[in-house]
Amino acid sequence: MASQGIVLVVVLILISLVALSFFVIFYKLIHVSQAQSQSISFLDRFWESKRLDEIYQSAQKLTYSPIAAVFCAGYVELSKVKKGKDGAAPGASMYDKIDGIENVERALARARTSEMTKLENLLPFLATVGATAPFIGLFGTVWGIMDAFLAIAAAGQADLAGVSQPIAEALVTTALALASAIPAVVAFNYFNRRLKVLNAEMATFANDYLNIVKRHFF
Repeated sequence: MASQGIVLVVVLILISLVALSFFVIFYKLIHVSQAQSQSISFLDRFWESKRLDEIYQSAQKLTYSPIAAVFCAGYVELSKVKKGKDGAAPGASMYDKIDGIENVERALARARTSEMTKLENLLPFLATVGATAPFIGLFGTVWGIMDAFLAIAAAGQADLAGVSQPIAEALVTTALALASAIPAVVAFNYFNRRLKVLNAEMATFANDYLNIVKRHFF
């Protein structure tokens, strides 16, 4: 009975992992898709517009776009730098100008790191499920088969009807482990690739925005 209870606990754990994995997969699919679609909309708006304040107002509405968030961070820091320059003494040195550019660059880098952290949320869970679920299922299978052989030893004879049921129940844990691990690994690799694309787009936009800022404000 203790062995059957342990196998049942393993089955319940694996069922929970299957349910949680599919929930995370669907959640991240919606999240990443919204981030990508809103980023495309923002980039179209950015290159079509001629005023940064108008772009900023539009970017604030695109709450799922990481590129829009990077722009907002750079715009806010640029506004601070401009206010500092306007209030500074005339004839500011080149060092002061370079320092202002570096402030904007650091703001863009911080925003990019923050957005990547948000996008990578829950991905470690998928990686953990993909790495550990097969071992949990193997533990349940081994325990169930061991219980079946102990039952044979106690009975003193091999009865196929009596042995097949516990072995089949033990193999259920392996099936559940694969049902949770395989989708988790596939989804992790898929989302990881899409996030690399978004990260590259954020880096490209940050460089383009910084060049525009240098050309027009410094």
